[in-house]
Amino acid sequence: MSASRARFLLAGVVLCCATACSASSAPSYQNTQNITQVAKQALAEFHTPGMGIGVIKDGKIVALEGVGKRNLALKQAVDENTYFRLASTSKAFTASALAIAIDEFDLSWQTKVTDILPEFQMQDPWVTREFTLLDLLAHRSGLSSGAGDSMLWPEPSGFSRQEIMHNLRYLTPVSSFRSEYAYSNLMFITAGEVVARLYNKPYATVIEEKIFTPLGMECFAGDLTDQALQNVAMSYGHNDSRGIYAIPRNAITGSELVSAAAGGIVCNASNMLKWLKMWLNDGKTEQGESLLSAEQIAFMQRAHTVLPVSQSDQDWDNTVLKSYGLGWRLSDVYGHKVISHTGTLSGYQAYVAMVPDLDLGVVLLNNGSNYGARSAVMQHILKAYIAPQENTDWVQTLKTYQAEREQRYLASSQAPQGTGEVILDPIAYAGDFADQWFGAMYIVSEEDTLRIRSAKMPTLTGTLEPFADHSFVIRWDNQNAASDAFIHFDVNTQRLVTGFSLYPFTDKEKGSHEYSDMYFNKAD
Repeated sequence: MSASRARFLLAGVVLCCATACSASSAPSYQNTQNITQVAKQALAEFHTPGMGIGVIKDGKIVALEGVGKRNLALKQAVDENTYFRLASTSKAFTASALAIAIDEFDLSWQTKVTDILPEFQMQDPWVTREFTLLDLLAHRSGLSSGAGDSMLWPEPSGFSRQEIMHNLRYLTPVSSFRSEYAYSNLMFITAGEVVARLYNKPYATVIEEKIFTPLGMECFAGDLTDQALQNVAMSYGHNDSRGIYAIPRNAITGSELVSAAAGGIVCNASNMLKWLKMWLNDGKTEQGESLLSAEQIAFMQRAHTVLPVSQSDQDWDNTVLKSYGLGWRLSDVYGHKVISHTGTLSGYQAYVAMVPDLDLGVVLLNNGSNYGARSAVMQHILKAYIAPQENTDWVQTLKTYQAEREQRYLASSQAPQGTGEVILDPIAYAGDFADQWFGAMYIVSEEDTLRIRSAKMPTLTGTLEPFADHSFVIRWDNQNAASDAFIHFDVNTQRLVTGFSLYPFTDKEKGSHEYSDMYFNKAD
C-alpha cells in the first residue's frame, strides 16, 4: 500500500451497518459467540496486530478477551489487561470531569470560560467574552476542524498546554460562532485546564481522583506505573512496500501527553467496561455511589450540535438523526439510540459504544492504523443485539467499502506538476524563520540538499525538493507522521528571501488547512 493510501485509510469515518433490516424486539446473543473469529478475520484483513474486546450486557460481562499480538517483535499476545491509547475516546472522561466540577463548584454549562481562565482568548473579542463551558465541548467554536492540531501531532509535542491555549487567539475562524460543527481537540485541552484550575490540581490528578479511583479503574491520564508498562500494545501502521511496521513515536512510553484531555488517556478493555457500566447504571459506582448526577448524564447525552447523516448511514442503519453530545456522538440505529465515540491515532484505534435501552456496552481497542478492524467488529457485535436476524459479513463489507472509497479518492487526486527548478540558488532559501505561534523552523544546507526542521516538533523534519519559481516540495522524513507539503518563499525587490508559507501538496486549492494561520518571517 502506498503512503497516500495509508493516510487515506487512517482518515476513515465512523461506519454504521451494511444491510437494511428491521430491528428486533427480542435481541439474541448467539451471534456474539464468534466474536473471536470475526476479530481475527478483521485483524488479518486490515493489517492490525491485536485488539482488546469487552462487552457488557444487563450489568454482566459477556465478552472480555484479547486477540492477536500487542508486540510483533517480541511475539507478545494481547489480553484483556493490555493497555492501549484511547485516542479521542478520552474526550468523554474530560467531559465527565467538567460535569462533576460544575456540580461541585455550583457552576453551570453557561459559565463563561474567562470566569475560570481569564487568559483564555479567541481571535474575536466578542467570541472570547461569550465562550461558555458548553462551547468547549460542543465542537462549534467557529474554527476549522482540527485547527491547531499541528501543536499536538506528530508526537512528541514541544508545546505546553498553556502555550496551546495562548495560541488560540491566532487561529482564524472559518464560520460564525456556534453555527457549524467543526471538531476541535484544542477546546478539549482547554476544558482539561478548566478542570485543573478549578481543583488547583493537574488534569491527570483530577481524572484519577474523581473518576478512576471511585470506579476502581487502573487507567492513566498521566504517567504510567512500571507494572502497567509491562503490558502495553506497540503502535503499528501498514503499507504495501513495508508491510506492518512499528510507529515508535506514538508508542506508550509511560509519560503523560500534552494531548491527554483530548486523546491521550491510556486504558485497557477490562477497565473500560467499568467505565461503561457506570454510564449504563445511571452514573453510579459498584458501591452505589453517584459519580455523575442523572441531570448531568442527561445533559451530556443530549444533542448539542447537529452532525450530517451520510447516505451510508441512511442505507445501512436507517439513521435519521446524528448529533454530538458532550464527549459522545449520538445516533439512531434501527430505532435504538446509540451513544458512541471513536478514537483515531497513528498506531491506535478505539471504538466505544452504548445502547442504553438494551443495557449494552462495547469497547474495542487495537494497535493498528486502519479503521476497518474496529468498524467491522463493532458492527458485528452491535447488530447481534440490535438486528440479530442479520448475517452480514462485516469484514467483507468494510473491505469493499474501503476499496470503493479509495478508487474514488485516487481518481480525484493528481500530483501537482512543476519544473523541478527554482529561480534562486537553493542556498539562498536557507535560514532561520519563525511564526508567531508555531515557533521557529530552520532551513539548512546539508551536502547540497536543503533540510527543514521544527523547533517545537522534533519529528517534523524533511527535505526540500525544488518545484518551480520560489516553491519547493517538503518530503517529510516520517511519511506516517505528516503528508508532503508545499513551501513557498517570498522575495523582495533585492531578490532576498523574506519569509515563507506552507500549503498541502495538492493540485486543489484549499481555503482552510493545517498551515492556514502560519507565516514564517525570516530572522534578521
